[in-house]
Amino acid sequence: MSVMPADPHLPVAHLRPPSNWINDPNGLAFHNGHYHVCFQYNPYGPEHAHMHWGHFRSPDLLTWEELPVALTPTPGADDADGCFSGNAVSDGDRLIAFYSAFRTDRWAQPVTTAESRDNGVTWTPRGSLLIPEPPDGATMYRDPYVWREADRWRMLVGSAQANGRAAALLYESADLEEWEYRGPFLARVPQPVAPGADTGLGWECPQYLHANGRGALLIGAWDPELGPRRTVVYPGREQDGRFLAEAPSLLDHGPDFYAPALLPAPDGRWLLWGWSWEARDPEWVRESGWAGLLTLPREVTLAEDGSLRQQPAAELLALRDERAVTATGRTTATAVLGTVSPSFDLTARLEPRAADTTAGLRLVTSADGAEYLDIRIDPDAGELVVDRDHASLDPRAHGGTFRIPCPEATAASGVPVELRLVVDRSVAELYLPSGRTLTLRFYPTGGAPWQIEARTGGTGGLGYSVGAWNLRPYTMRYAASRRHPAAAAATSS
Repeated sequence: MSVMPADPHLPVAHLRPPSNWINDPNGLAFHNGHYHVCFQYNPYGPEHAHMHWGHFRSPDLLTWEELPVALTPTPGADDADGCFSGNAVSDGDRLIAFYSAFRTDRWAQPVTTAESRDNGVTWTPRGSLLIPEPPDGATMYRDPYVWREADRWRMLVGSAQANGRAAALLYESADLEEWEYRGPFLARVPQPVAPGADTGLGWECPQYLHANGRGALLIGAWDPELGPRRTVVYPGREQDGRFLAEAPSLLDHGPDFYAPALLPAPDGRWLLWGWSWEARDPEWVRESGWAGLLTLPREVTLAEDGSLRQQPAAELLALRDERAVTATGRTTATAVLGTVSPSFDLTARLEPRAADTTAGLRLVTSADGAEYLDIRIDPDAGELVVDRDHASLDPRAHGGTFRIPCPEATAASGVPVELRLVVDRSVAELYLPSGRTLTLRFYPTGGAPWQIEARTGGTGGLGYSVGAWNLRPYTMRYAASRRHPAAAAATSS
């Protein structure tokens, strides 16, 4: 059973239930032939409150089944005010979820667990805390991440420290029950990573990817006044229980990406999902009845230079439907390349012949051309600029321009700019061959189809080769007891 959204901004190829609030991906695991993806979930409305864990599973990353809510706060227990973020591991015949228990104190969220022995359908809470108290010096404490390494289990917990450092704290265990605190895996004072962004006063949602003697520590940069900011990656390597970090960088260069979670796949790949929050006013969110979505699953790899590279999971190529656009040529003004549906997958090779800050692609989403999303080449900065200032005619949508490093974009590089853009109604994910990404939300008010244009104002013109495919939706089976009425009206088998 597939549910096609009636709301024109509700995605068809990004995971989320048809209604209500979601945020961080949690509980990612591969168990008994299924990928399990949980997430922070408010089953009662589109606000950040009443945190449960929603739950989907899939055998192939394309066909998804919504399972019953995995974790529910227990009245009077340590998680009475919310089951907050964490992860899950497959251990024999059981799935074990590790999560932050929230009761009254928003800063200290001790670690507890729940387990499932029926492939994630039902979960039994531990009923007590696994790690009752944070170590001395922690002023914020949350979000366990557990993984198996050789003959031991290891855990990172995000924190802020009284000495002004943010830290990922390391624990180890032989049996998932008794945990020894080993100290900070990495601790840092705030460091700049991009204009207006630093590594934060505290860290949440730590994740650790490691391969071939190298590693990458992913953290959510957090501020006690401003809350979650951006996601940062530290490349480096481990030595004696400490992470020897190199210079940090942004994991995603967009404004609407946070709290990614890793899943080690059975074929040796590392997969990653992130949370993409809303970029529209709360009034509109309440009217729509839903907030937040999970990004596409991304394959992440460690490059030889230590950088973390991301691309859409290979399975997603199967979502490509008919090829909607095939265009090759050169323009000195504007070339209309074709039309696409509001969910599409595009690849482009762009060759500007002269320094021109207007050269690039435009996605026109209204019949009069007044509503559009621009991707421009900045040859002076060696960046791509994604401009959503005109991406919605509704004034409640947020605007802004955002930049992603792209050395090929420099005027002197002589190398074509290549990119992949996946758009799904109200979310755009931009991928470069370097592995850099940019994720943002936008809210077109015009109807389908949308028009793809190549544009330039330079005398040298812009060479282009563009292909675009409309996207088929995920095959979704939602829990019948809580399907969204508007979405149910558009159900197709």
